[in-house]
Amino acid sequence: MRDILTDLEAAALNPVEAARQASKTPMPKRFYDAVGMVEAEGGFQIVLDGRAIKTPGRNVIVVPKEAAAQMLAAEFDAQGEFIDAKTMPIYRLLNTAIDGVATDIQAVAEDVIRYVGTDALCYRADAPDALVERQNEAWDPVLDWIASHVGSRFILAQGIMHVTQPKAAVAGFGVLVNQIKDPLVLAALHSMTTLTGSAVLGYAVIADELTADEAWTAAHVDEDFNMEQWGEDAEATALRAHALPSRPRQRSTRLR
Repeated sequence: MRDILTDLEAAALNPVEAARQASKTPMPKRFYDAVGMVEAEGGFQIVLDGRAIKTPGRNVIVVPKEAAAQMLAAEFDAQGEFIDAKTMPIYRLLNTAIDGVATDIQAVAEDVIRYVGTDALCYRADAPDALVERQNEAWDPVLDWIASHVGSRFILAQGIMHVTQPKAAVAGFGVLVNQIKDPLVLAALHSMTTLTGSAVLGYAVIADELTADEAWTAAHVDEDFNMEQWGEDAEATALRAHALPSRPRQRSTRLR
């Protein structure tokens, strides 16, 4: 189980750590010329020189949404002489969902639920006022929305001092997460949670309350505010770009 969660969290690695881990295994040479997409039962398949791609566990990959399949095809098409897995987040997520999450859905769900106990949206700055106001504007509507679904409000705290969330709020959120039976959706939720530090933001994307771009912006309120005040931090910008590669903007990026 730990291997599954480690794979899901891999997208959040910083570039230095990602490069170190990637260097342990030689990259395979690109073995295909043409990348295509075909309709299949349950969605779409990506084919390399006419052959459907598979997971390391030899399971054929079928992507339910055409937009997600196009993103996967673009990852394969963008490979050069060698196949660099760390530049293929969609492919890695699908592999983990199909070969790993599907075998232990409950354990992954429980890991997401644990995150909500220390959700980033519940920890607020006490100054300056401009940052406090920006956090309130970005995060309060999302917390209001989730409260209406779980039947209880989460408690807010200033600073980093831990606050114990109401059992009713955590339990209500757990009910929502445990209703997710699609391994791919759950894998995506886990990845969004670890990348943003917020299970609430991740679930808001899954539920179509927020787009992925809106959730990503909300997760970086503090960072954006600091860059406005003090200038861009090159290292922080690199980490952010690594976590969310450039992609076409669209209303929904759900994979189900």
